[in-house]
Amino acid sequence: ASLKGLTPEQLAQTGCNLCLNNTYHLGLKPGQEVLEKIGGAHKLQGWKGNILTDSGGFQMVSLLELAKVTEEGVRFLSPHDGTPIIDLELNFQRLLTPEHSISLQNTIGSDIIMQLDDVIATTSPDKARMKEAMERSVRWLDRCIAAHKHPDRQNLFCIIQGGLDLELRKICCEEMAKRDTPGIAIGGLSGGEAKDAYCKVFVYLLSMRAQHSTDKSRKGSKTAPHGFLKTSLVM
Repeated sequence: ASLKGLTPEQLAQTGCNLCLNNTYHLGLKPGQEVLEKIGGAHKLQGWKGNILTDSGGFQMVSLLELAKVTEEGVRFLSPHDGTPIIDLELNFQRLLTPEHSISLQNTIGSDIIMQLDDVIATTSPDKARMKEAMERSVRWLDRCIAAHKHPDRQNLFCIIQGGLDLELRKICCEEMAKRDTPGIAIGGLSGGEAKDAYCKVFVYLLSMRAQHSTDKSRKGSKTAPHGFLKTSLVM
């Protein structure tokens, strides 16, 4: 949890006001207990700007060989030595669930938090698995909303999935719009697809945003405006 080659003050001088933190890796080291004692990632990093955290879902792709996805959540093997990640206090293999992801992000104290979504590469030829992942992401969003302890100061973004299939994207967007989260992220892109396919999905979802957008004020003390967020790191 550090900035390489820049102090927080130097980064602020560049005009940057948002830093991305990785929930999965912060959950491993320094761990939730340490983050709780310190008072969150802002204090840990000496960063006065905003922090955005992913949910840990991206690791389902980047650590595919170390992950097993079920409706309950995701079980990971350690990226350090390939052994099961064990909760030493409870003595069982750690499971990343929507509830645990939100709990970690609540402890991290990030200003924008992401739902845990079921992520697969856009280049996957398995249409049934793509549909399953999209539908599961909607169900997991409901669990994330229910688990979120600080909606007054942390903005929960849903993540639209569906691969390159515009119909799946449409269904996902419509379902997630019903949940009325403070923001919406476009997930599952930058996964090896052709640039024109990427742009086709992105432009289509922007048109969907126009249909479902609402006028909302800012929430919390350090938040982003309501709307879409797109970054290649949001999977």
